Amino acid sequence: MKKLLLSFKYAITGIITTIIEQRNIKIHLLAVLVVIIMGIIYKISDVEWIVCILLFGIVISSEIINTAIENTVDLVSKEKSILAKKAKDAAAGAVLVNAIVSVIIAGFIWIPKIF
Repeated sequence: MKKLLLSFKYAITGIITTIIEQRNIKIHLLAVLVVIIMGIIYKISDVEWIVCILLFGIVISSEIINTAIENTVDLVSKEKSILAKKAKDAAAGAVLVNAIVSVIIAGFIWIPKIF
């Protein structure tokens, strides 16, 4: 049981550290807050809430994974390296793809409600 609790502690520490140290996750969390407020104002359906929550999880978790990859690359490769750049760019690109897809899906939810 102690090992399980420690694993949760480490995971939560990783989330908090990422939030404190990474600008982009703060932007994503601001977007989450805006969507939650809009969801309350526009009274979105249960299914729409589920979609939003899934998208929140996908984007936030991909940002945390991106941070882990960037930190690992920085640890392993102290000097500039084209492979290190490619790894970091690919990880950032994955976050961007998830964010773009989330915005497209959000458009299906919000455009009919706002306009």
